[in-house]
Amino acid sequence: MTKATKKAAKKKLARKPYTAADIKLLKQHSKSKTPVSKIAKQMKRTEGSLRQKALALGIGLGHQR
Repeated sequence: MTKATKKAAKKKLARKPYTAADIKLLKQHSKSKTPVSKIAKQMKRTEGSLRQKALALGIGLGHQR
């Protein structure tokens, strides 16, 4: 194994499942039209992850919809 492959293997991240509390918070932010970047920092998730979850839940996300 080379150094590059060892480093890549260490960076593999485990998925963090959404809890009921996370979904409730996401819906609250949706209603208040909080920018996605602020939600991402607060929830420690990527913007893409939040957008995908909002799409799956059928809710709008962000201040521009």
